[in-house]
Amino acid sequence: MSRILMLVGDYVEDYEAMVPFQALQAIGHEVLAVCPDKQAGDTVQTAIHDFGAEQTYTEKPGHRFRLNADFNSVEAEHFDALVIPGGRAPEYLRIDERVLAITRAFFEADKPMAVLCHGAQILASAVSLKGRRVSAYPACAPDVRLAGGKYADIGLEEAVTCGKLVTAPVWTAHPAWLKQFIALL
Repeated sequence: MSRILMLVGDYVEDYEAMVPFQALQAIGHEVLAVCPDKQAGDTVQTAIHDFGAEQTYTEKPGHRFRLNADFNSVEAEHFDALVIPGGRAPEYLRIDERVLAITRAFFEADKPMAVLCHGAQILASAVSLKGRRVSAYPACAPDVRLAGGKYADIGLEEAVTCGKLVTAPVWTAHPAWLKQFIALL
């Protein structure tokens, strides 16, 4: 089975971190969750985002998500795949050069990557998406386009695979997103 790195930060979307972390472990993969400047045993605060009649999502506090690895010991070459969940965390993680370097290393090595929702902000900040079809939360469409990608305006329960990259707009796409990612593993 694969060794998978998951990049998270405070206010990562609760379901977008918890569900793939647990589901991938349940089928036998080793998943290591890390956050800049944190160690194994530390936690990040998650947020629960939901959709309604508002122009954007609502946010409520989520669970404390316990990290199981040290960010400073991460070496991309020791992992088979990368998961980047969304939420508000990517807005801040995308300005951390170490996060961008890790993301670039996976992208350049053509390793499987699963990126969800606002996670596309990290992807768009790290690499050129030229020629790639990429989905994300609709508010991130400009980021995808500015990075040269073709924004995939798909349903909220759909995912898209382009090469070794699987993307989806929000957590409601987990079944399709995880199915496509697992196929790449």
